[in-house]
This record gives sequence, C-alpha cells and structure tokens, in this order.
Amino acid sequence: MDFGKNNTSIKIAKIDTRQLQLDISGQELLTKDKAAIRVNFYTTYKVTDIEKALLANKDYEKQLYVAMQLALREYIGTYTLDELLDNKEDISNLVLEATKKVVNKLGVVVIDCGIRDVILPGDMKEIMNQVLLAQKKAQANSITRREETAATRSLLNTAKLMENNEMLFKLKEMEYVEKIADKIGEITVSGNGNMVKQLKDIFTVNK
Repeated sequence: MDFGKNNTSIKIAKIDTRQLQLDISGQELLTKDKAAIRVNFYTTYKVTDIEKALLANKDYEKQLYVAMQLALREYIGTYTLDELLDNKEDISNLVLEATKKVVNKLGVVVIDCGIRDVILPGDMKEIMNQVLLAQKKAQANSITRREETAATRSLLNTAKLMENNEMLFKLKEMEYVEKIADKIGEITVSGNGNMVKQLKDIFTVNK
C-alpha cells in the first residue's frame, strides 16, 4: 500500500502498560477541626484497556490525578488531625474504593494508593511537640509515683516486722550504723575511758 497517495491520516500513539506510579504532592487541605495541612499522596496503577485510555478519554492520566485528588480532599475533610494521623491507612482504602468506578472508565485499574506524608505548618508542629512533651512528663510522673508508693509500702512492711522481731531490729540497726560509719571520716570521743559506751550512744537508734 502506498501511504504517500492515501489521503487518510494515520496517527500512532504509544502507551505504557507496565505498573506505573502517580504522585499527588503538596495538597493543601483542611481537616475537620480546621487544621491546615499538606499531604503527599501516591497511586500505583496500570492501563488495562488501551482503547478506553487512548480513544475514549483525553489525557487519562490527568483525569486519574483529578479523581484521586477529589476523593482525597473529600475524606480528609471528615477527619480531625488526630484521627487523620491515626487512620492514614483507612483513608487510603476509602479513596481507593471511591475511585474504582471512575478509573475503570479511564481504562486503568488502581493497584494501591496511600498517604506518604502529612506535613504540618511550623506553629502546628510546635503545638504537637508541646502536647507530646506534656504526655511524656505525665507518664514519667506516673511512674515516679508508683515507685514512691512501692518504696513506702516496703518501708511500712519492714517497720511492722521490726516491731515484732527484736533480732531483726538489731540487724537493721547494725545496717544503718554501717552506712553512717562509711560516710564519717573522723569520730571524736571524750577521754573518760568508756569509749565503747560512747560509740554505742552515737550510733544507737532509739526503738
């Protein structure tokens, strides 16, 4: 066939049928509690119907971008910031389900999608850091109180045992004397000859 004498124009278009990725970056969105955030979102997809993608639609990839973008905006607006940070995977699944019919008309199938990053403005970061710091301090205080309660309970139990056991009291008394003696560099006693009694009077704990 001699194409040079044929008045019919022929247009050749190429399409990639491999798995592809579409990035939706820097989307400025408002959460349910009016927190201004930026979201980076990704979509992996594959062209499954070349005729739909190239002939039935114009710029199928741009239409896919808009469909994912609108679904993302719709669902982000129904979550507070805390809910969004805790449920990123759930939101991705909702976006995936919401766009299935639309992308099918484009001749593509969405394999996966997800929120890659949630970017907070500077002042919001500072607030979040302050909240996190307060939570950590509260946890530390709670642990300290538990340890103090346990120590007090232990001392009380020891005191009860000592009250009813003379030998235990003496052993505890010797333990405290030893601890005190370790911290004393010099002991001065008077010269009346009763050195043992003076040392006993210094270290004896009145029961």
